[in-house]
Amino acid sequence: MAKTAPSDKIKKPGIPVEVSDTKKAEASKLISIRMPKEMMEKLRGTAQKQGNLGYQKLIKNYITQGLAQTEGRTDDVTPVPSEERKIKNSPQSHRILKEELGRIGTPYIQTTTRSRVTVPDQTLSQHNVIAEDIENLARFLSPYFQDFSGKRFLITGAFGFLGKYMVHLLKYLNDHVLAEKASALLLDNFVTGYEQQVLLDKHLQFVRHDVIQPFDTDADIDYIIHMAGIASPAYYTKYPIETMDVGTVGTRHMLELAAKKNVKSFLFTSSSEVYGDPDPAHVPTGEDYHGNVSVNGPRSCYDESKRFGETMCAAFYRVYNLPVKIVRPFNVYGPGIRPDDFRVLPNFIEHALRKEPLPVHGEGRNTRSFCYINDAVEAIFRVLFSNANGEAFNIGNPSPEISVKELATKVAKAMPYKVDVVKIDAPHAVYATSDPKRRCPNISKLQKATDFKPKYTLDEGLQRTIQWFQER
Repeated sequence: MAKTAPSDKIKKPGIPVEVSDTKKAEASKLISIRMPKEMMEKLRGTAQKQGNLGYQKLIKNYITQGLAQTEGRTDDVTPVPSEERKIKNSPQSHRILKEELGRIGTPYIQTTTRSRVTVPDQTLSQHNVIAEDIENLARFLSPYFQDFSGKRFLITGAFGFLGKYMVHLLKYLNDHVLAEKASALLLDNFVTGYEQQVLLDKHLQFVRHDVIQPFDTDADIDYIIHMAGIASPAYYTKYPIETMDVGTVGTRHMLELAAKKNVKSFLFTSSSEVYGDPDPAHVPTGEDYHGNVSVNGPRSCYDESKRFGETMCAAFYRVYNLPVKIVRPFNVYGPGIRPDDFRVLPNFIEHALRKEPLPVHGEGRNTRSFCYINDAVEAIFRVLFSNANGEAFNIGNPSPEISVKELATKVAKAMPYKVDVVKIDAPHAVYATSDPKRRCPNISKLQKATDFKPKYTLDEGLQRTIQWFQER
């Protein structure tokens, strides 16, 4: 039975980005830059095998050259450098290519001066925007306080993007709301995360563990939230086997533990990628759409592992009556996301704050709808505490569905200085040939089951995310 939210509306404090009202010195440019075919073939060939984490500086080099070639142009055209042959064969270009391809594959790319710094995870909630998010999240979930009270959670991937918000929510509830404290076992192995000091107290226990290996505990467990996974294309192209194992073997281990502990609820975090590149007739996409997914494509290690993970969840529900739920997040973003995650929104923001052009792959016509992290975490807990066993739910915000080029322009306009938007060749097959053309959820099933409603617009969420990037 659905639980209703409090009748009084929660006023969300605004976190405006300080943007000068004065006219910018120059209008931002939208320029197409073609990278030499020979160079792109070498880059893509290596990236196909080792991941695309090392291409950023190479792209920046060509963007810089392209902007120099098109100085003073404002039309949306593709400039062809007159000295393209010289650029392709220059010793400098070969040196850059060799250096950059040598870096491809490392999971730790330094994109800011703080990227490699180990900081206590407690500092996450010390940022104003995140502290406000956690407080508001607790208020939005107030109808479920009894479901948190005195319960023990097990969260895998606990210090990933979404997991950290969950951990800090539990900490906040224990400190400010719950008389009978919640407790949690927090599992992570940081294979694609920052090594960090984790948030610990007598109620929150961290266990370094790879879910590909079995896990057991003597403690009773009420709820399991299986968040572990490798979601960024930049990382799952580097770790395809591990990506498949986490989604399949790791899910099997957690399901078996859930059955052994007779949990109240088990939640599997799947992905909107299970839909692949949907038929336009099925956009916005509902949970009953079976998907258009390539079993051997560049994204298949991630997509198919999530699909099989869902199949296992459904089997455990049917065979053992295990109270499983499945959520399929759509493009979640917000404070706490890795700047070097390489997904589109953090990538744009990081470039903009460095006053670098925002790289749009191809024409930028592919569309996405984005969900602010507070909305996503609230929806996940509403599903976890529901009675909708054996069901899958889209998690997202259907409005607006926006093209990548429009998103880049929006980020550029949010800056108090001129930021260019440039079109470049996609550096990897994940983006060049298999990037879904549209991604937008139908969330009517979620709304009917849990009374969930998105509370953050894209403009507000973007402002809050930029503010966190500036503060960190």
